[in-house]
Amino acid sequence: MVDNNMKQIAAEHAVKYVQDGMKIGLGTGSTAYFAIMKIGELVQSGLRIQAVATSKASERLAIEQGIPLSPIEQVRRLDMTIDGADELDGQLRLIKGGGGALLREKITAFHSERLVIVADESKSVSRLGAFPLPVEIIPFAYEWTVEALIELGCSVRIRRAEGGGSYFTDNGNLIADCQFELMDEPEEIAARLSRIPGVVEHGLFVGMADQAIIGCHDGTVRMVQARERSGKIVFDS
Repeated sequence: MVDNNMKQIAAEHAVKYVQDGMKIGLGTGSTAYFAIMKIGELVQSGLRIQAVATSKASERLAIEQGIPLSPIEQVRRLDMTIDGADELDGQLRLIKGGGGALLREKITAFHSERLVIVADESKSVSRLGAFPLPVEIIPFAYEWTVEALIELGCSVRIRRAEGGGSYFTDNGNLIADCQFELMDEPEEIAARLSRIPGVVEHGLFVGMADQAIIGCHDGTVRMVQARERSGKIVFDS
């Protein structure tokens, strides 16, 4: 079974949670694509929702599929966001931003009652860090920002666009792809990144995901669920 089939299995399973009248965040990337396509099918069959897209690419796809989009200023809170991840561990800590939409994805996730992550099983890891961590930085004095990133112990590459030149996000910023060694303490790295002037946002999503739905080679899905117990977050897999 190819990766796209695993992605589709996970995404379509997540869409089963979408109910009539919900306000839904639409993620960005190759797995979120399948969720948007399935939601579009349900909308054509009569499902009534409001949606917010996390990128211009997802917005275009939603419009093509007839999914009604709401302006951000008209939506106070989302019921659920369905999004992908470049890596996730057993504690639902994520690396996101391979598609360049990490800032909008994090804003949308923060304002959602529930963040459901969909991925194929190759994205499930014991420790984060094999995938380069995307960090969105402003173009002004970006060389200084890159120097500060390197001081954290990573190598840094400014992302390039397919046609040549620097890649710019939907927000007009650059992406610095930071290659760390495998991360033992992603929370500490996240905190240190947030203290660097010039860093707009980073792709470490820690303590944000409520559930992961992972598509497996055998056609099944594996669930990882975060839930509160006595004031602590524990994880079921």
